[in-house]
Amino acid sequence: MTIILLFLGLLLLLVIGAPIAISLGLSSLGYVMLATDDSPTVIAQKLFSTMEHTTLLAIPFFILSSHFLTTGGVSKRLIEFAKSLVGWMPGGLAMAGVISCMLFAAISGSSPATVVAIGSILIPGMIEAGYDKRFAVGVIATAGSMGILIPPSIPMIVYADAVEESVGKMFIAGILPGVLMGILLLLATWITACRLKMPKDEWKGFRHIVKTFRNAFSGLLLIAIVVGGIYGGVFTPTEAAAVAAVYSAFIALVVHQDMGLKDAPKVMLDSAKMTSVLMFIIACAIIFAHVLTEQQVPQNLSQAVIQQNLSPNMFLLMVNIILWFAGDFMEPSSILLILAPLFHPIALKLGIDPIHLGIIMTTNMEVGMITPPVGLNLYVAASLTGMSLGQVTRAALPWMAVLIIALLLITYIPWFSLYLIHLLY
Repeated sequence: MTIILLFLGLLLLLVIGAPIAISLGLSSLGYVMLATDDSPTVIAQKLFSTMEHTTLLAIPFFILSSHFLTTGGVSKRLIEFAKSLVGWMPGGLAMAGVISCMLFAAISGSSPATVVAIGSILIPGMIEAGYDKRFAVGVIATAGSMGILIPPSIPMIVYADAVEESVGKMFIAGILPGVLMGILLLLATWITACRLKMPKDEWKGFRHIVKTFRNAFSGLLLIAIVVGGIYGGVFTPTEAAAVAAVYSAFIALVVHQDMGLKDAPKVMLDSAKMTSVLMFIIACAIIFAHVLTEQQVPQNLSQAVIQQNLSPNMFLLMVNIILWFAGDFMEPSSILLILAPLFHPIALKLGIDPIHLGIIMTTNMEVGMITPPVGLNLYVAASLTGMSLGQVTRAALPWMAVLIIALLLITYIPWFSLYLIHLLY
C-alpha cells in the first residue's frame, strides 16, 4: 500500500506546477528515502546504467536532423510537391498540409518539429488564400501529430527501449497505421472543404508535379535512406539516425544552400537544448519506472488484471482510457517509460502482440499531443499564430474525433500494425 505514496507525491508535485521531470524524479527519490530501505545511490546507478543504452542515442540525432531540415528549407519543397498533387481539389491547400506533415514526419521523427516546419509556412498561406483561421490551425496542429506515429518516431524508440522490443519492428509496424491516419485526415479535410466551399488552386499539369518532385527529391530520398536502410539491414536505427543527421546537414548546407555555415552553430545549439530537456524527462521517468519495478507493481498489477478475467479487447479499452487520461497531464516519453513496463507483461499473458501494444500506445500519444493542458502541438500552434491556447484547442477538437476513430481501428484491427511485420519477418 505504501506505493500509493509514490503516486500521491507525483500528483501533488504536478498540481502545484512542478515540471514533469522534477515531479517524476523528486517523488521517486522521496519514496526511496522514506518508504524503502534502499540507498539513494541505487537511483544514481540505475540512471547512469540506463543512459548507456545505445538505442537512446537515436533521439538526439533525429532531433538534430529535424532542425537542419526545418532551417534548410526542405519543408518548403515538400509543401510545393504536396500542393502540386492535391492543390487543385476543394480545400487542396489544407490537404497539401496533411500530406506535407506525413512526408516531413517520415524524415524528422518529431511531432512539434513537423508542426513548426509545415505550420509556419502553410497556416499563413491558407489564411491568405481565404481559409478560416481556425480550420487552418486545427488541420495542421492535428496532422503534425503524425510525427509521433509515422516512422522514424522518437516515442517508438522510447517504447522499444522500455520493454526491450525491436525498434526496427516498431518502425515497420507504424507504417500502415500512419497511412491510415493520413487517409482519414485527408478524407475529413476534403469533406469539410466541399461542405464549406473552400478555395482551390488551378490544375497545373503533370509537368508541374514532376518539377516539384525533382525539387523535393533530396528530402524524399532521406525517407528511402533511413527507412530502407533499417529494413534492408544496412544499419541499425541508431546508425540510421546518425546518417539522417549528416545527410540533413549536407542537404541544407551544400545541396540547397538555404543556410550557411554561420547558421549551423545555432541549429546545433537549438538541437542540444531540445535534446537536454527531453533526455532529462526520460531520465527521471526511468527512475520512476525503476521504483515501480522494484516494488513489483507490474507483477502485482498483472496478476490483478488476470484475476479479473478481462478479455483482450476489454484490456485494450482500459489501456486506451488510462493513456488518454495520462496524456492530458504528462509528456509522451515519460508516459511510455512508466506505463509500458506495466502493460507489457499483461499484454503477453493475454496473447496481445507487444508490437501491436506499442503502436496502440504510440497512437494514444498522438492524441495526447492535441489534448490540453499538456498537448505540446497546441502550444506550438498557438505560438505560430498568436491565438490563445483555448482558441487552438477548440480549433483542434473536430479533428481529434478523426484521431480517435483511427485509434479505435488500430486498436481492434491488429492487421494494421502486424501485416508488414508478418510479411517481412
